[in-house]
Amino acid sequence: MSRRSTGRRHPLATVALILIGLMSTGGAYALLSTTASAESSTENSQAAAEGQKIFAANCATCHGMNAAGTEAGPSLYGVGAASVDFQMGTGRMPLAYQGPQGAEKPPQFTQEQIDAVAAYISSLAPGPAVPAEKWLDGSGDVASGLELFRINCAMCHNIAGAGGALTEGKYAPSLQGVEAKYIYEAMVTGPQNMPVFSDLNLTPQDKADIISYLKFQETHANGVAGVDLGGLGPVAEGLFIWIFGLGAIIGVTIWITARPN
Repeated sequence: MSRRSTGRRHPLATVALILIGLMSTGGAYALLSTTASAESSTENSQAAAEGQKIFAANCATCHGMNAAGTEAGPSLYGVGAASVDFQMGTGRMPLAYQGPQGAEKPPQFTQEQIDAVAAYISSLAPGPAVPAEKWLDGSGDVASGLELFRINCAMCHNIAGAGGALTEGKYAPSLQGVEAKYIYEAMVTGPQNMPVFSDLNLTPQDKADIISYLKFQETHANGVAGVDLGGLGPVAEGLFIWIFGLGAIIGVTIWITARPN
């Protein structure tokens, strides 16, 4: 008669307990993820529905009821939340008047309303999203940002970011005092006459470095020796010296030669 062993586990008991634990943990995580995803999807759907109402009341005249565009305004399919946030957040949209380009003005909508319209436009087709805060805090490489700005942006915006005139009544706006997120959104969406700088042209870190340079310049603009003459750059400052400096020399020369012997 065989003796029955007591107090000993079956060799597979540990494996079974591990499997049960993994299945329980995985099931709970899947349930929570599904619930969170469903809640997020519901919130996005509600925001998009509210955004559609705002769009129909304020934007559809130019962009069409389905945002596919009309003769008065382009299609908004694929522009993404970043473009909506930039255009409406800086007051450029809705347009005050038809012209070479939309001018910046106080926004007509709250940030909550802008986010709702952005959710609606994003639901139509994928596009650039509003940038994460980590790219906007100004902690990037200022020296690298200066070099990137000089190569890619200074020809229009001026090395000091003061802006400048373009052709046919268009202009590159000043970047002084502009919120970091709007600078980033402008780079990824290419508003007005500005080209699009995708992540293949300028990585998110490159864009963060450019923003860091511009913010550093704003903070330290008055710490540089000499008179900045409005920060208009070497061409304008050289022209100032040429006109007033040379003019003063000529004036003194004429005064000396005009004196009676």
